[in-house]
Amino acid sequence: MDRDEELLRGRVYGADHDDPRRGPQPGHVYGELVGGPLDGLLLDITGWTPDETGTGVALETELGRFGAGGRAMYDPRPGGGACWDWSGDTP
Repeated sequence: MDRDEELLRGRVYGADHDDPRRGPQPGHVYGELVGGPLDGLLLDITGWTPDETGTGVALETELGRFGAGGRAMYDPRPGGGACWDWSGDTP
């Protein structure tokens, strides 16, 4: 695992890398992003409706195929688990 990957593990998507509270917070619900450029990050889905957690998301990232301004697409794993699987990148 390289240094960039190490820094991302256990961090919540969207949290600043130097935020002391960048990890999971009590009382929140998270999905784990699996595969792709955001592998290992946690997605805060606290307060999301079943419809929202049943569909995919396109998350902004500079780490994907399209660089700055691109998005990584993740879909909830069938069966209602806590994992969201990478399905590709989009501009």
